[in-house]
Amino acid sequence: MGAREESKDAKRDTINRNSWLAPSPQVGGSRRFGSPNSPKQNHLLAALPAADYARLLPHLELISMVPGTSVYESGEQMGYVYFPTTSIVSLLYLTENGASVETAITGNEGLIGIALFMGGETTPSRAVVQSAGYGYRLNASILKREFALGGQLQHLVLRFTQALITQTAQTVACNRHHSVEQQLCRWLLLSLDRLSSHELNMTHEWLANMLGVRREGVTEAAGRLQAAGLIHYNRGHITVLNRPKLEKRVCECYAVVKREVDRLLPNRRSALLVPMAA
Repeated sequence: MGAREESKDAKRDTINRNSWLAPSPQVGGSRRFGSPNSPKQNHLLAALPAADYARLLPHLELISMVPGTSVYESGEQMGYVYFPTTSIVSLLYLTENGASVETAITGNEGLIGIALFMGGETTPSRAVVQSAGYGYRLNASILKREFALGGQLQHLVLRFTQALITQTAQTVACNRHHSVEQQLCRWLLLSLDRLSSHELNMTHEWLANMLGVRREGVTEAAGRLQAAGLIHYNRGHITVLNRPKLEKRVCECYAVVKREVDRLLPNRRSALLVPMAA
């Protein structure tokens, strides 16, 4: 490959990575309850006192989040914090040979960019959109200002950080001690907890990268779950058919993470029902 072709590829990669960062023109920042997109679909934002929420609202930008696009890269200076509403983001660690493994996922229960308020500014991990949807971004300077006030925002994001640490630690234990099938069940259930449907779009290759295992292992595990009537998989589209049985098949790691999230963070159901000002 010549230098000119490499330059074109690099330019195309940059465009693909950043094309979703502009505020979405489709929904124009709708704020009404029950509308397709609202900041209060994110449970941290929904749990803020009215005065705190009102201060942040003018600075929240609606963005479309496309699967496979990078939210931030390893060592990259972060300019924004992201509050997913209908999307899911994977936190990944990369090895020197290019292999990756997922350490945690974040959806409407939390935010992306904890390094901004923890004082590190950057992180050796990367964040990639896993499931398509929307979210809101907030300028780093605004977040730091609100965090320094020591109010409810600070309380909420620190509790979220504790829940995220638990998920990361449990993921490490799960990847080391449990079967690929159990890991897949955990991943499916954690993803469903952050979505409004029982369907996901995910190829076996992507799942293998997330779990840090061979693609053949994911194919075999998904085949067993499908044969048992728990899921249906077809060309990158996964439908969970029987969640209760999936929960019986999963290892204890899912329950540990879910209990900690439920204990530390605003109730998911109640956050969705909080009335919103126009």
